[in-house]
Amino acid sequence: MSGAALVTQSLADAGVKTIFSLSGNQIMPIYDACIDAGIRIVHVRHEAAAVYMADAWAQVTGQVGVALLTAAPGLANGLAPLYSARMAESPVLLLSGDSPLQADGMGAFQELAQTQITQALVKHARRARKASELGRDVAWAISEALSGRPGPVHVALPFDLLTQKAEPDLAGAMPAERRSAKPDAQSVELIGRLLAASARPLALTGPANNRSRAPALLERFSRSTGAPAIPMESPRGLRDPSLGALAESLRQADLILLIGKIIDFTVDFGRQPSWHPEAKVVVVDPDPAALERARRLLGDRMAAGVCADADATLAALAEAARHAPREDWNAAVAQSCALRDAPEGKSEKISPRALCDAVQRVLDQASDPILVCDGGEFGQWAQAYCTAPTRVINGMSGAIGGGICYAIAAKIARPDATVVLLMGDGTAGFHLTEFDTAARENAPFLAVVGNDYRWNAEHVIQVREYGPDRLIGCTLSPHARYDAAAQALGAFGAQVLHAGDLDAALSGALQSNRPACVNVEMDGRPAPVFRTDGSPAPSSH
Repeated sequence: MSGAALVTQSLADAGVKTIFSLSGNQIMPIYDACIDAGIRIVHVRHEAAAVYMADAWAQVTGQVGVALLTAAPGLANGLAPLYSARMAESPVLLLSGDSPLQADGMGAFQELAQTQITQALVKHARRARKASELGRDVAWAISEALSGRPGPVHVALPFDLLTQKAEPDLAGAMPAERRSAKPDAQSVELIGRLLAASARPLALTGPANNRSRAPALLERFSRSTGAPAIPMESPRGLRDPSLGALAESLRQADLILLIGKIIDFTVDFGRQPSWHPEAKVVVVDPDPAALERARRLLGDRMAAGVCADADATLAALAEAARHAPREDWNAAVAQSCALRDAPEGKSEKISPRALCDAVQRVLDQASDPILVCDGGEFGQWAQAYCTAPTRVINGMSGAIGGGICYAIAAKIARPDATVVLLMGDGTAGFHLTEFDTAARENAPFLAVVGNDYRWNAEHVIQVREYGPDRLIGCTLSPHARYDAAAQALGAFGAQVLHAGDLDAALSGALQSNRPACVNVEMDGRPAPVFRTDGSPAPSSH
């Protein structure tokens, strides 16, 4: 077998049937091997799109998402989405072509120390060294991506190894599957006792255990323990509009369980007044470095630290079934998180809230809706007022621009789903050409652009911090027709200037059964921030 065939066989053995890629010289052997392995290549227009798609594939399916990039500039183009995938805790395998091993140090075409570049962005980075070990390298990488805190893993594939003939080296081979680290019985017992003694416990989880990826587990944990479980996956943290007024519940909690949720800026580093001064804290994490950070920041408030997987711990605590009735507390937390009251104000243009309400009507009518939210301020409106059982957002990285790619991958992963993307006009410019990919790959989805003609998140910051007479670098063209550009790439396109035309435009887009872009002229407003007392609160970035 060729080295490339060992790579594709290992992928196929792990259940991989689809990879996302942009062609290039050093990965042509793998392209050829994919034909015999029966692996579909979704061929994109920019390498970053391939990594974004692998990220969304992983989130929607729970399986490893695979991106295949060519060497040097191809790899470099995919770096930013690697950071997003790492922060979203998505199991992604990045395979990159590489210059030949035998030419190292000779100035070969596109020679680059790839793993030195990617190691800060991934869980692990490895450059293959033997053709016979290529299959084992891929299996190892998949296992690493899925295990512990999920995340991206990079394997660089030198061209000469891909073209060599070799038999697989099975010595020490490992299956490409997730390893699970369960909490010990003593830790489960200790956390159980702390829960039993608590009147107002609150569990916070990370992106890997959000309501799209682990809904049944979260429900079982809360039902069995009587403790509300809140996933956090937004860089706006306690001001995430999709979490309503969660910050007020956190300030009242007397026991906080960080189960896979890293203590960081999103929870104000565990400081007062965001946290109750007498709250005890339990930290469960598969990464010893995360536990050490928690000990450093929390001091003697940290009642327990457990090195274990978050989902295994949630399951173990649910199994222990130490339920304590806390109906009032659970109701209060649920009410805080569900709060969506915000003043609308008046404008001649369509408001973000009205646009989101129209999109929600589409989601409510779908039998299998998938919601994708991307963008700065408008992305927050979308997350606050639109919901679906499966949701993919631009996430903890704070990056924008991957939404079109996320939507395409979600549609390919679940062909019968209704995939709806909400994005700002700034976001739309990053990967608009991927509408061509969607048309070629028969992946119809509905993209709705909330167009306020500016980078509104930065506009809001400048107005707040420097004043309205100090605005610079935030304006986008009022003449840009994202719908027309998408239409030229094979999509359905429509422009909406009046609220009364929204429903018809959205319906027409869905009925086209094509990738669709509905460009909506919208009033640019700061993202909502919710408080239970109804008092106004400034927006945050």
